[in-house]
Amino acid sequence: MTLIKKLILVTLFSVIAVGTTTSGLSEPAYAASSTVLKQGSVSGDVWDLQFRLKVLGYYTKPLDGIYGSATAAAVRNFQQVYGLTADGYTGTDTWNALRKYTVNQADLDILAKIIYSEARGESYTGQVAVGAVVMNRLQSGSFPNNIHDIVFQPGAFTAVSDGQYWLTPDSAAYMAAQDAVRGWDPTYGALYYFNPATATSSWIWSRPQTVQIGNHIFAK
Repeated sequence: MTLIKKLILVTLFSVIAVGTTTSGLSEPAYAASSTVLKQGSVSGDVWDLQFRLKVLGYYTKPLDGIYGSATAAAVRNFQQVYGLTADGYTGTDTWNALRKYTVNQADLDILAKIIYSEARGESYTGQVAVGAVVMNRLQSGSFPNNIHDIVFQPGAFTAVSDGQYWLTPDSAAYMAAQDAVRGWDPTYGALYYFNPATATSSWIWSRPQTVQIGNHIFAK
């Protein structure tokens, strides 16, 4: 990882962290997909929207919970990239896409925790890879439709079962989470991973393998 990239990611993390503590608005766990937002809207759902767009790099202004022209422009850019009607309104289709391809603060915290607890001894690429598996599951349609339920699906992650999930993630875990959300997938679409030195399940060995990164083999 280059020094320039590290500096960019640290800056992004700092901006997001500041936004979450200075907005003065309470962020909902998940914005209601039925909530239609447009210019002039002012609510916690707007804060949620801005955060999700900021993680992807579409929204660069301070998080303020006000749906102004900058928010509308960011929404249009997101809509264009993801094949939606680029009208600058945030309705059901846009909410659904946002929840499938990006995260709010609660999601980011969960993603950083699972990365840290499952892969803190791995390389940075190996940490991003664990986050990419979670994002691949979110987008696959074969797993729960939100990050919380994916991570806490019974038996899905060893770190949840043994309690390591509750360790405090470091800044590298947050940066790896952001990279995974923004589309870096070192696993080539993997939905699973395992440590070949400790795995005892014959089923996991039967899955088509995509790549090995550090101590983890990734598979579909």
